[in-house]
Amino acid sequence: MAAQWQRDDYLVTDERERLDVAAVHGFLTGASYWATGIPRAIVERALAHSLCFGLFQGARQVGFARVVTDRATYGYLCDVFVEDGHRGAGLGKWLVECVLAHPDLQGLRRLALMTRDAHGLYQGFGFKPLADATRYLEIHRPDVYRQ
Repeated sequence: MAAQWQRDDYLVTDERERLDVAAVHGFLTGASYWATGIPRAIVERALAHSLCFGLFQGARQVGFARVVTDRATYGYLCDVFVEDGHRGAGLGKWLVECVLAHPDLQGLRRLALMTRDAHGLYQGFGFKPLADATRYLEIHRPDVYRQ
């Protein structure tokens, strides 16, 4: 059974079949700073292997978030966005509230994310900078989507 949250004329749902993949890809490749140029096939694969949340006004998708998770111990919140015309009404905050309330994400030992400019939003939910950044390691390939 799908999880859903309603607010005014907006809906957040984890129903994968409702996602507008073209809209998600369009935002990520054209408007995000973190996935510029990402091929649609990569977005489709990421969606298929993540817990996804669509933010809808009526039938139109106006926002998105996803969590890469094992649904038991760890989750990585990413690709959170609300389209420009719908910002400023608290929808991003509400979208994150819905994500964090999802039944499959309760009891995780660790939930992580990365952001360049939304620290205040996420800190309001209890996210904090790494207590010991020396424990975090990564392989970062910023040009992987360039042809």
